[in-house]
Amino acid sequence: MPGKEALVFKGRAFKFGDNIDTDVIIPARYLNTLDPDELASHCMEDADSGFAKKVKGGELLVAGENFGCGSSREHAPIAIKASGISCVIASSFARIFYRNAINIGLPIMESKEAVAGIKDGDIVEVSLNSGKITNKTTGKSYEAEPLPLFMQNIVNAGGLVQSVRKELSKGE
Repeated sequence: MPGKEALVFKGRAFKFGDNIDTDVIIPARYLNTLDPDELASHCMEDADSGFAKKVKGGELLVAGENFGCGSSREHAPIAIKASGISCVIASSFARIFYRNAINIGLPIMESKEAVAGIKDGDIVEVSLNSGKITNKTTGKSYEAEPLPLFMQNIVNAGGLVQSVRKELSKGE
């Protein structure tokens, strides 16, 4: 049943500060490609030149206020997702980035308290269904607003296009 799947992510946190814009997430010099693997290889390189090599898959990106500000390019959430990051937690997101992330199936959560309580390298578990964020390193838990059911369905399907295809195939 849609929306009932457990959307839980657990991994090491990579922490960044406030106002990480889309040019930091994926520098403009790499926008000549839409290849997710190529974008992933340059993800966050202007903030941490070794980031792409450190991400093994399943980790979480944690950031401060206004994450994803700047341009409306979809390249930014695609680069993050393709790099192996399973979920982004931020104090707040730029609105267009927020929706672009959902549309490409990148799970995101907003929680100032969680961001304040998570350090780089901590092991963190996130439940999109309940909104619970647990820092497994410290044992502290935080409550965030869970993603609305329709957004959970989009993320669970892998993105908006896949979600629409899934819904259309039900009518066949």
